[in-house]
This record gives sequence, structure tokens and C-alpha cells, in this order.
Amino acid sequence: MDSIEELYQKHAKTVYGFLLTKTQNPDIAEELTQETFYQAIKKLNTFQENSSVSTWLCGIAKNLWFDFLRKQKKQSELSSQLSVQEREHTFPSTEEQFFQNWNHLELLKKLHNLKDPGREVMYLRLIGNLSFSQIGSIMDKSENWARVTYYRNKEKLIKEVTR
Repeated sequence: MDSIEELYQKHAKTVYGFLLTKTQNPDIAEELTQETFYQAIKKLNTFQENSSVSTWLCGIAKNLWFDFLRKQKKQSELSSQLSVQEREHTFPSTEEQFFQNWNHLELLKKLHNLKDPGREVMYLRLIGNLSFSQIGSIMDKSENWARVTYYRNKEKLIKEVTR
């Protein structure tokens, strides 16, 4: 087998490209590429030459990608749990008080009159009690998109109520 440096020079672009297609994020792909070569050096004695070196490296990269996803999921679940706990121990915002004090039937009627996707974002936020990140994920949009859509539709509702 080649030296470590030659191994890196020959296969880094392949591993990086593979990870970039998986992550869609250059920073994460770069970080996982570095970790792939670190793990490869540690496990160099396990390479049996049944496959090409690039296949072996991409296998390591794939396993690191799955580990990364598992960690992200755990962090997301923990963050979600903390968010619920924080909401339970804090005072409701002015916005929450406004919607809580408003007749639920009236609110649902007004929400129903909104056009999609705004209506769905409002339902997910107010009734589903989901975060903007979760809403964006559900609707295959960004967290920022969910936040903007929510606030624009909230303003529409407030204008209708104050007329």
C-alpha cells in the first residue's frame, strides 16, 4: 500500500465528493473526510485488499456519515425535549397570550381562511406546537422560510381581528 500522504493525495477528492453528495454541506463533508482518513490510518491493518482502496475509504466514510446522522438525531431530540421543558417553565409570550385569549373557534375559522402553505405552517406552529426548524423539515423548506411564513400569516390574522 502507498504511504499515508500518497493515499490521501490519491483518494481525498473521491471521499470528499462521496460525502458531499450525502451531506450537501461542504463543511461537514470536509470534516468527515478528515475523520475518514484518521480512521483509515487507525485501521490500516484491517484492509484486506478484497476491494479497492477508494471503496474501502468510502465504506469508512459512509459509516462516519451514519454516525453523524445518529448524533444529529439525538441532539435534535434532546433540544426538542429541552425546548418543551423551557416552555413549561416560562411565561407565555404576548403572542401566545393573544392567541390563547382569543376564542379558539374564531381562531380556527380565521386560520381555515388562510391560503396554503401559510395555513399549514400556522396549524403546525399553533396547534402542533412545533418549532420552526421542525416545520421547515416537514415542509422541505428552511427554518427561516417557516419563520417568515408564520409571521406573515400571523400579521394577516391580527389585521383581520383588529378591523
